[in-house]
Amino acid sequence: MTVPREMPEKWARVRVRGGPEEERRVRANAREYNEKFQYASNCIKTSKYNIVTFLPVNLFEQFQEVANTYFLFLLILQLIPQISSLSWFTTIVPLVLVLTITAVKDATDDYFRHKSDNQVNNRQSQVLIGGVLRQEQWMNVRVGDIIKLENNQFVAQADLLLLSSSEPHGLCYIETAELDGETNMKVRQAIPVTAELRDTSKLALFDGEVVCEPPNNKLDKFGGTLYWKENKYPLSNHNMLLRGCVLRNTEWCFGLVIFAGPDTKLMQNSGRTKFKRTSIDRLMNTLVLWIFGFLVCMGVILAIGNAIWEHEVGVCFQIYLPWDEGVHSAFFSGFLSFWSYIIILNTVVPISLYVSVEVIRLGHSYFINWDKKMYCAKRRTPAEARTTTLNEELGQVEYIFSDKTGTLTQNIMVFSKCSVNGHSYGDMQDVLGHKAELGERPEPVNFSFNPLADPRFQFWDPSLLEAVKLGDPHVHEFFRLLSLCHTVMSEEKSEGELLYKAQSPDEGALVTAARNFGFVFRFRTPKTITVHELGQAITYQLLAILDFNNVRKRMSVIVRCPEGRIRLYCKGADTILLERLHPVNQDLTSVTADHLNEYATEGLRTLVLAYKDLEESYYRDWSERLRWAGSASEAREDRLARLYDEVEHDMMLLGATAIEDKLQQGVPETIAILTLANIKIWVLTGDKQETAVNIGYSCKMLTDDMTEVFVITGHTVLEVREELRKAREKMMDASRSVGNGFSYEEKLSSSKLTSVLEAIAGEYALVINGHSLAHALEADMEVEFLETACACKAVICCRVTPLQKAQVVELVKKYKKAVTLAIGDGANDVNMIKTAHIGVGISGQEGIQAVLASDYSFSQFKFLQRLLLVHGRWSYLRMCKFLCYFFYKNFAFTMVHFWFGFFCGFSAQTVYDQYFITLYNIVYTSLPVLAMGVFDQDVPEQRSMEYPKLYEPGQLNLLFNKREFFICIAQGIYTSVLMFFIPYGVFADATRDDGAQLADYQSFAVTVATSLVIVVSVQIGLDTGFWTAINHFFIWGSLAAYFAILFTMHSDGLFRMFPNQFRFVGNAQNTLAQPTVWLTIALTTVVCIMPVVAFRFLKLDLKPELSDTVRYTQLVRKKQKTQHRCVRRAGRVGSHRSGYAFSHQEGFGELIMSGKNMRLSSLALSSFASRPSTSWIETLWKKKSSEGSGAGSPSGTADKTLKV
Repeated sequence: MTVPREMPEKWARVRVRGGPEEERRVRANAREYNEKFQYASNCIKTSKYNIVTFLPVNLFEQFQEVANTYFLFLLILQLIPQISSLSWFTTIVPLVLVLTITAVKDATDDYFRHKSDNQVNNRQSQVLIGGVLRQEQWMNVRVGDIIKLENNQFVAQADLLLLSSSEPHGLCYIETAELDGETNMKVRQAIPVTAELRDTSKLALFDGEVVCEPPNNKLDKFGGTLYWKENKYPLSNHNMLLRGCVLRNTEWCFGLVIFAGPDTKLMQNSGRTKFKRTSIDRLMNTLVLWIFGFLVCMGVILAIGNAIWEHEVGVCFQIYLPWDEGVHSAFFSGFLSFWSYIIILNTVVPISLYVSVEVIRLGHSYFINWDKKMYCAKRRTPAEARTTTLNEELGQVEYIFSDKTGTLTQNIMVFSKCSVNGHSYGDMQDVLGHKAELGERPEPVNFSFNPLADPRFQFWDPSLLEAVKLGDPHVHEFFRLLSLCHTVMSEEKSEGELLYKAQSPDEGALVTAARNFGFVFRFRTPKTITVHELGQAITYQLLAILDFNNVRKRMSVIVRCPEGRIRLYCKGADTILLERLHPVNQDLTSVTADHLNEYATEGLRTLVLAYKDLEESYYRDWSERLRWAGSASEAREDRLARLYDEVEHDMMLLGATAIEDKLQQGVPETIAILTLANIKIWVLTGDKQETAVNIGYSCKMLTDDMTEVFVITGHTVLEVREELRKAREKMMDASRSVGNGFSYEEKLSSSKLTSVLEAIAGEYALVINGHSLAHALEADMEVEFLETACACKAVICCRVTPLQKAQVVELVKKYKKAVTLAIGDGANDVNMIKTAHIGVGISGQEGIQAVLASDYSFSQFKFLQRLLLVHGRWSYLRMCKFLCYFFYKNFAFTMVHFWFGFFCGFSAQTVYDQYFITLYNIVYTSLPVLAMGVFDQDVPEQRSMEYPKLYEPGQLNLLFNKREFFICIAQGIYTSVLMFFIPYGVFADATRDDGAQLADYQSFAVTVATSLVIVVSVQIGLDTGFWTAINHFFIWGSLAAYFAILFTMHSDGLFRMFPNQFRFVGNAQNTLAQPTVWLTIALTTVVCIMPVVAFRFLKLDLKPELSDTVRYTQLVRKKQKTQHRCVRRAGRVGSHRSGYAFSHQEGFGELIMSGKNMRLSSLALSSFASRPSTSWIETLWKKKSSEGSGAGSPSGTADKTLKV
């Protein structure tokens, strides 16, 4: 190939070795030439290990955990005889168990990653090699190869330059749902010089060279040049088929691989998988370090005590208590004692803590997987927890970032209403022709007169069809416009069976409506459109298409009618089109505007329709100028825009359309309830602004009651900054005074808000476009944008790229320190899902890329409500209660050794025997706390959904934080003090029944150990809020297991088998046979537990939490229902009328389902719970007693029931 002289010098060196790629040069059918640039291959690898590297790499990763390294260090210490007072098996058994379980889990996960990689890499592709199409594995596709794709095939291999296709002029049609979330069809076209290469023999001789931009993440832009046969041809995004799109309505096409593997634009937008840890995990790591510091302090204190004791007292007893070999001073004895106590006291952080946490998380994950209320029967798709490490974080979410298309909506457009010549059609009507009342469901319009009608289309106003049949010229022209002004492609699978492929769902809905009302679009050619108008085929000559874009917000076609008249048909946004109408339309415009406002309040998507007749001479002149503008090399877009604007003036108004974008079931209710739970929802969509805003109104994120909706559309940094500043100023001005006698400044000073803007009065929303967002996310403006957005109730970001979605999430994570959740269903949402603390994938219409990258997945947005408010809240509650109890019981267990050290000469002697120490966390106390961590709940699931305010403690991190940790530690230390000193004081002077001295080391150890097991068992009984058979079995079973093992270890039979290990025969039986011992155990238990019971009762009475209030109101309601049933039974004598129950329920069902009463009930309960003036229990009892006098009156009972 001869390189043209115009090729820049820098293109001779594309990649600097070791540096970033500056330009890319690709030559077709030249693998050897392209390989010297070392472009990325198409082979993917997501696995981490192989057979050789698994063991060393996995162990290295596991010992990156501080806890595992800590326990390995303890194990090494226990192997040193001079400092170890415990056997090595007390540490190595649980450590090996944890490492093995984790290794098996990691190996299983990596096996499935290997399996997935092999499946993807071995997919087959048709690659042109040596002039012949060959089946080649996907991983062997290289940059510069020519690939053949067929209809409905995913472009899964690479980013391709379209060379030719089966369609005329090198056209091909694609869906880009995996890229931008839009399921509408888009058109791509090969450049004319390659469109002629339609067979493999010509393509095999093609040796053109493409010089283009390096790999990047810009989905909507591509710049390059094709050099071939001494000529150069400009390339744009219109010529590219990106990885992730699907070929539609095109039999085949050929493409040249430009980017492969990680260099493709889809992969450039995917981002790296990030390791996610919960806030509780991060807090636990901090607390473990604190506990380790506390452990060192205790070791130092006891070591100093040992050195002093040995120097002052122990030196006098060297004859029968000599120092160990190698110990020659009291100081060195204290040094060894320090390490001995580190080993003994290490159980303040047992390794079983981490195993138990993983078991609890696994249980919570299974509950999500098994939840039948999150199962979609239509798609046969259950909810799936794809990770086990983030469950409790689901109970702490403050920000939700949601995709729109396929996540909030079904992406199904329905022609709902229209306005034609000042008359509105589309309201449901009864048989008499009057507007149907709410709840009535009349029969849909019968389109049986039209054999080409779409049977799925439904319309409820028969008057519009009557107008068509009566020949109303305005109605005919209205539907004629809808059948002509579009870019829809028609495919006739069989005679009369039409299938429309539209670039947008809106267009498809409008053309389908025209089809059913008798104006059937049949097919098109590049120069004609054929329509069947009420059964008669009419062909219009297509003269020009003035296409839609975000600036114009309208689309027009110019056609020549069969009678020779040239007419322009236009449809577009009302804000744009109404100002381009002829002045004679003023009255009609006023009426139509009223209809548009009515449709908008219903959340419908509206378009205005107009037409204009053109003179032949004017059209010829205008067409010539259009041709010259289209071939201009500079300012081409601006010239075309001016010509379009010129012809689209002084049009005649026809009417307007209103389309409903079908929301997924339950979306408005879910958003309303999540908002009441103090969760902010941001919509990040690649769709256009109008669509996103309409959906915002449909799902009740945006409402007409909002103070103001700010729209940020600036194209420069200065414009965006100014618009954000004005928005903040308006919010501040409107909030100078919040009423009730408090000034704005006073409110700020009394609040704990981190931002001034978060204290504003009124409800605001923010809508920002992608090009404006790009400036807003710059380093010097991101804080201004975030403050403005966080002050708004709703935020909608339109036309955003996948990378921008992730940047918005990262911005909130960076500055707000809040838990974020991202939810989406397409490949364009993958980066956002990976960036957020929690990623949720919707298994919908756009493939499984989002699901594969997610932490949780299900099929409908409404399930998010249950995932957060039920599973998330319960998981957080259970994990917090588990951790509080776990730290309490281990401090109570371990600190007894510390107090004993002051009475044993600081000799590192343990209170308990080594078997009790080994089994305490594995057998005696492990299962009860696991049962609480897996099954506990404060309120039933129905109440969790009914009172969203119950979710707020997780957001505020109230149930487990540093304060709660210190409270648990203090309780554990308090328990350990009583656990040691009460038996110690009793045993000082106690005697047996036979008069012998009771105080001996083994009897004391049995008494303390028994007291400990009973106290912690009673404590977990108090902590358990939801009792199941499993809780009873584990708690009482653990106590039974303790006594069974205790008596077995002190039995005669075990002594005969292992005389050196179990020397104290009969000690447990003798000790526990003494009444004094049992009185000591009872006294210890009462003194340890009673303060806890008293404190909780007073807290429940004086300052109850919302969950306490909810539980108590449920008890009251249950008792009231019982009373009501008794009253009804007594009142049935002499009367068969019992309509009260039905009339009481009537009218409230819709209100409850709408979620409007959730705010009232939640706020009322929360304020009720926080009243300091009187006991809430007394208040409820007063209400209950007053209701007793009115129990015989149904109306009185109803009033009081509603008040509670």
